[in-house]
Amino acid sequence: MKSPYEVLGVAKTASAAQIKKAYRKLAKELHPDQTGNDPAKAERFKEVAAAYDLLGDTEKRAKFDAGILDAQGNERAPEPPFGARGGPWGARPGAHPGAHPGTQGFDFSGNFDDLGDIFAQAFRAGQGQGFGGFGGARGGAGPRPMRGEDLQFHIEVSFLEALLGAKKTLGLPEIGRLEVTIPAGIAEGQVLRLAGKGAPGANGGAAGDAYLRVSVAPDARFAREGDDVVMDLPISIDEAVLGATIEAEIPGGRVRLKVPPMSSSGRMLRLRGKGVPRKGGAGDLRVRLKIVLPETGDAGLTEAIKTWRAAQSYDPRAQ
Repeated sequence: MKSPYEVLGVAKTASAAQIKKAYRKLAKELHPDQTGNDPAKAERFKEVAAAYDLLGDTEKRAKFDAGILDAQGNERAPEPPFGARGGPWGARPGAHPGAHPGTQGFDFSGNFDDLGDIFAQAFRAGQGQGFGGFGGARGGAGPRPMRGEDLQFHIEVSFLEALLGAKKTLGLPEIGRLEVTIPAGIAEGQVLRLAGKGAPGANGGAAGDAYLRVSVAPDARFAREGDDVVMDLPISIDEAVLGATIEAEIPGGRVRLKVPPMSSSGRMLRLRGKGVPRKGGAGDLRVRLKIVLPETGDAGLTEAIKTWRAAQSYDPRAQ
């Protein structure tokens, strides 16, 4: 049987980080979602998971390296101390009569410095059989199920995807292609939890979770202010002076907006309930009017303004 180091393809001197990296790489390659119904790869995946269960646990790895556990994670039978044969305490025929039945008495004829080895060996045996027959942990139990690691990622969505919600297919390291639902109204920095989409578990353990931290890309047309969405709407000078009904594109569609007569640049129109979705409703859409003059000169407009100015004493800075 291969040692767990050979299964993961790492040296015995490998660090915990190197072992984890090797496991993740193999788990990704051999995961049933990637390999389908290939029996050989499924068996290899189980071997990799069992090897990581042993080497990924500091205490188990130390016991394996010391020869206490075998490659399957089971405790090895202890060697009898001083060549004695019998139970974990080295009992042999001719043990002291009258010894307590729970202690399985034995003869000791050796250097007292060796007592530490005897008790260490008895302790290892006791882990599987119980000390002196009093019972203990079951020997030969298989590796315990181990939950997979949680994984964290950063993803970027567009402004409209964050505002209106969307379904996106993402390619994520260690997971592969994954369809994710972006909830409407999600904000910059919020985290999505995908239960069971993290690293696979070992020995029948549950998979971990995946956490996606969301970044929202800026949009040239719209901005978010709390639960409101703000946008600029260009209008002509005649629309500003005379008023108009204008068709405008807003997040999620088009609407007709009424521009009141004598509207200045910066005036805000409010569309209630057209902003960021939230529990129990939505914020508002605030439309900021912006008067835009023709880029090329217009003689008629120029003359009309001159005539108007000559007849008026209006000074906006005096207001």
